[in-house]
Parts: sequence; C-alpha cells; structure tokens
Amino acid sequence: MRTLLMLLALLAGSTQAAVYTYVDANGNRVYTDQPHKGAQRLQMPAAPSVNPAPAAPQRSVTIPAVKRPPAVRYQMLRILLPLPDTAVREENGELIVTVTSEPALQEGHRYRLLLDGNVAQEPGRSPVFALKNVDRGTHTLAAEIIDYDDYVIERTPAQPVHLQRISLIQKRRVHPCKRAEYGVRPECPLKDKPEDDD
Repeated sequence: MRTLLMLLALLAGSTQAAVYTYVDANGNRVYTDQPHKGAQRLQMPAAPSVNPAPAAPQRSVTIPAVKRPPAVRYQMLRILLPLPDTAVREENGELIVTVTSEPALQEGHRYRLLLDGNVAQEPGRSPVFALKNVDRGTHTLAAEIIDYDDYVIERTPAQPVHLQRISLIQKRRVHPCKRAEYGVRPECPLKDKPEDDD
C-alpha cells in the first residue's frame, strides 16, 4: 500500500503524466501511467503551487560624507595680542585677545578662541575677543579657524599668558578708602570702617 501511495505521488507530481486505473485478471486494482484496455483515466488534483517568499526589502545605506580639506588654505594664523609669555595686569580679570590670518577670513569661516583648551567665547567673524573675569595666574591661549561644520581648518600652538589681578589689599594701598566709600567699594568693607570720632 505504501508503494502504491508513493507511485501515486510521483505520478501526480508530474504535470504531463496521466494516471489510469483498472482491475487485472486477479482482481487487483492497478494504477499506471500507460493506457490499458478497459482502464479508466483518473482526474488528479492539480499540484499545489509554491509561492516563493517575498524578497526582503533592501535597506538603503547612507554612507557618511568624508570631510575633505578645504579648498582655501591659510598661510598664517597667529595671536597678535597678548604676546606669548606676557604678564597682563588687570584688576577685573579682563583680557583682550586679538588674532590675525593671511589671507583674511574666508566666507563661511569663523575665528574661535581657546582658553586653557576650552572654548572661551562663541566663534565669530571678529578677530577680537574680550574675556572677562579671568582668574589670576598662568593660562594658555590658542586660536582656530573653523568652518560652518566646526571643522578645524587652522590652529595656532598654545601660548602662555600670565594674568595679574590686583588684590583688595593692593587696591586699598593704591587708593585708600574714604569714610563714605566703606560698604560701597569691595576693598572697603563696613567691618573695616573706623569708628566715628566723638
């Protein structure tokens, strides 16, 4: 019986072959693909069609753009003021930094100033940076030219600058406190105000 089922499956699997059946002289049911006298042709169901799985949609891959060196190169970029290793005496901690480049700053480029390796101010087209309330002591300055993507085109070496701020005691020595200035000037606190003479 198993052999019979296998034969039927093979015969049915062929789309071109016809299947015939008849009863032989011994009373056995016979299935064949050859026509035979007195055989009856069987109507076989169509083989099921197998649809291939749909192909997975192709994912578009975006290749990041490679930053290329700019077309314009600067021959020179340097800090004009303060000069390297200069001592700047400023009581309020103000520091004016001026940079220059050759050629002049190109369209779409900006100057950026670094103080101790950190961005000191927002980048801009102006070559002058006015820093406020810089702590006394030694600091490093560096200037950069960047493009609209903040890509560094040129950068100066870091150079030291020494900021000297006048202490409150030094201020009082240079400009002694008057009675009306106690509680007004930072170097003239009320606790130091002399008592009124009777």
